[in-house]
Amino acid sequence: MKNKVIILTLITILLIPIAANAVSEAAVLFLLIEPSARTGGMGQAYVAQTDDAFAGYWNTGAMAFNRKKQFSSMFSNWFGKLFSDMYYFHLAGNNYYEDLGNVGFAATYMTFGKQDHLDEDGNLLSTFESYDLSAAVTYGYQTSQNTGVGLAFKFILSDLAPEGTGASEVGIKGRGMSYAFDLGVKHKTVDFGQILVSPYNGVLSIYNGIASLGGFQKAGLSEYSILVDKLDFGLNLQNIGPNITYINDSQSDPLPMNLRMGFSYRALESKYNKLCINADMNKMLANGDPIYKRIFTSWTDDFKDGDFASIADFNNSIEIREIIWGVGAEYIYLDLLSLRSGYILDRAGEIKGFSFGAGVHYTFNEQYLLNIDFAFQPGGDLQDYNQTFSLKVEF
Repeated sequence: MKNKVIILTLITILLIPIAANAVSEAAVLFLLIEPSARTGGMGQAYVAQTDDAFAGYWNTGAMAFNRKKQFSSMFSNWFGKLFSDMYYFHLAGNNYYEDLGNVGFAATYMTFGKQDHLDEDGNLLSTFESYDLSAAVTYGYQTSQNTGVGLAFKFILSDLAPEGTGASEVGIKGRGMSYAFDLGVKHKTVDFGQILVSPYNGVLSIYNGIASLGGFQKAGLSEYSILVDKLDFGLNLQNIGPNITYINDSQSDPLPMNLRMGFSYRALESKYNKLCINADMNKMLANGDPIYKRIFTSWTDDFKDGDFASIADFNNSIEIREIIWGVGAEYIYLDLLSLRSGYILDRAGEIKGFSFGAGVHYTFNEQYLLNIDFAFQPGGDLQDYNQTFSLKVEF
């Protein structure tokens, strides 16, 4: 099968900055390719800042704060010099409805190009196209002035090869289908004091519930506060769903369930200048356990004897090396031009380095805002930088 082994290796090594151990246990890794050239320029740190139609992927909880009609798309021919017919495309949109919330969609298509079906003697029998596809319905609801929660439901189709084409050469056969959920939360103006006393207040809340039933006096909750104005928190748990099966029901692979969380600080918000600083952490939660166990065991199953012998050993353990860190900043001038830079560190995937990006914003007909974004981001061993381009419209 033409270039199939090479293509899948490229996807694993370069397209998705995720630890090699986790990758080996998960399928449909295209779900982890992060859309938006805006984020690519900021070291892929965006889960707490996201404020556009890409929120359907990054954090549906953040989508709850959007009040405009928004559409976005991203296209990337990741390895044009190697495979001209291999590309990634993402399309998303959302709209706010009074008293209902924000409703949207997101679709992702990843094609691996044309493949040759050969017989045992190397004769060409036919050609076919390998691709992955997902289509999602997204929803965000603002529960309070500072808090938004969201949900995405996605259908997943992976069509790598028609049955009987010998795709077992790479250990994956045919076509697979599955579905998954994403859960997102965004909270503006973080209060670290309330975070610290949350266990205490949680116990008191349980007590107050019992007190209400028993008819005796309730206890007052702690109001201890360390409020950090303009600091936002975001969390997104992605791809929660059943294993995907290719033809043979006895063989299945877990989806790339992924936890992403981070902070965004709106350092400068003036009429002419804006500056936002972000920091994210990202870890894939993939192993052979059931989903409800995987959320916990994926943090501990790769620890070995000696990993806790010292801080250095702990820091260099597989589990800690699997965590991907990203930091980035975005400066906006006159709502016309954006400059971005960031740094990504994926030690297990051996992807690290600075990213750079820029964006142009143009308002026409006094109603429509057009955003064009471009980014260079670290690509790994085979390619110094990936180039991404995205387009957004809101009105």
